[in-house]
Amino acid sequence: MKIGIIGCGNMGMAFANSFIQYNLVSKENLLLIEKSAERGADLQEQKAGVVVDTISEKLGEVDLIILSVKPQDFPSVAAEAQKFIKSNQLVLSIMAGIPIVKIQESLQHPLIIRAMPNTPALLGMGMTAFAAAPEVGLSDIRKVENLINSTGRAVFLEQEDLIDAVTALSGSGPAYYFYIVKQMIDAGVAMGFDSAMASLLVKQTMLGSYHLMQTSDKTLDELIQAVASKGGTTEAALKTFGEKGVGEGLKDGIFAAQKRAKELAG
Repeated sequence: MKIGIIGCGNMGMAFANSFIQYNLVSKENLLLIEKSAERGADLQEQKAGVVVDTISEKLGEVDLIILSVKPQDFPSVAAEAQKFIKSNQLVLSIMAGIPIVKIQESLQHPLIIRAMPNTPALLGMGMTAFAAAPEVGLSDIRKVENLINSTGRAVFLEQEDLIDAVTALSGSGPAYYFYIVKQMIDAGVAMGFDSAMASLLVKQTMLGSYHLMQTSDKTLDELIQAVASKGGTTEAALKTFGEKGVGEGLKDGIFAAQKRAKELAG
């Protein structure tokens, strides 16, 4: 398989590196289109693939085109790319907020898959949901799913409009997690720990709690109650969280992210 990636920032290269790591594509068959001269020079030095700075006839030689540019850059990219896209090529968009029909119209091309990854894909532990245009066949959907699985986990959505919810939940989700971790570390520092010790206490607690959650047959409510002894310290914290509306505030924030995703989609 030959793959071309337009936009070689963190997410584009997370996909590229995973494909290389799992021998899904060779570097000779990996076309990297990066307009930044500085970034392109770095990729050249790393021998990351066939690095070019403009969209050209080479784009028409690949089997799969991955769009990994900022949404605001897509119109100019589409204007160039549509000159070279062939009818049998598959296009995978990992751009935020741009629906399949708009990509089809801009590229004058029907075979579009839209995906929403998240930043843990940089470590091969990402969560990506994707949807496909009706014109895309099952075999092509499976091919893309296998590629995405190299970056972590993939889930196929029958309804594209759920991608806005995915954007809010797992796409933006790492930032929520980091936000909570930061608040806990800041609280530790305020209680007298230095930042390194507070960070160790919180991060190891998060890591251990994740594995406990994944391996336990208890529900999340049961796991909470297992820690929250009646009249104890955890109960005091949870009561304050409730009084301050922490849980509702978190959910409201996620719904706000979903609303913004819909706005960006037009």
